[in-house]
Amino acid sequence: MKAAVIVFPGSNCDRDLKVAFERAGFETQMVWHKDSALPEGIDLIGVPGGFSYGDYLRCGAIAAQSPIGKAVVAHANRGGYIFGVCNGFQILTEMQLLPGALLQNAGIKYICKSVGLSVETTDSAFTSDYSKGQVVTVPVAHHEGNYTADPETLAALKGEDRVAFRYTDNPNGSDDNIAGILSENRRVLGMMPHPERMSEAAHGGTDGAALFSGLAGALVSA
Repeated sequence: MKAAVIVFPGSNCDRDLKVAFERAGFETQMVWHKDSALPEGIDLIGVPGGFSYGDYLRCGAIAAQSPIGKAVVAHANRGGYIFGVCNGFQILTEMQLLPGALLQNAGIKYICKSVGLSVETTDSAFTSDYSKGQVVTVPVAHHEGNYTADPETLAALKGEDRVAFRYTDNPNGSDDNIAGILSENRRVLGMMPHPERMSEAAHGGTDGAALFSGLAGALVSA
């Protein structure tokens, strides 16, 4: 199994994500934003958290237009797996690989704390090692994490069982308490909380580890 972690100027969770992938069994390579192609044989792309390009214009807007961006979109279009966390989620919405947008937190303040998440579906590689309704603790660290979408999009996400995680105590004002969503083919996940920061005992908890083990198990089975 091979994974790639995209590195932008301002990424600060890229190494955390690489370590989490490797602990789950992925051979992982870092890919610079100015590259125009992915390494051969990549199964999974990680789009990490941070402040890509300084969050100029809008969070993720410039990163979505980076040279490697076309390769990321092509990977999604051929059915590849992509995991975007925090700034990575913002980038995936800017690439239009996921619907909606991440706006400024309702409280207009940066939030950095552990939050409760309810697992809303197990029908995805990302959530298959959890139980539906399970509540896990995962940290957030963002200023623009307020997930917002029009009523039709929210209805589709709910009706198609594409809400992966919801906040148990909504910290940022997200519509329908949404913390993470899936693409239509269920192979792209974007979420604001950071499971890679809660994936080994030294982090103070391992509630994020099941996301990575589920991915690995799905790809081994495939």
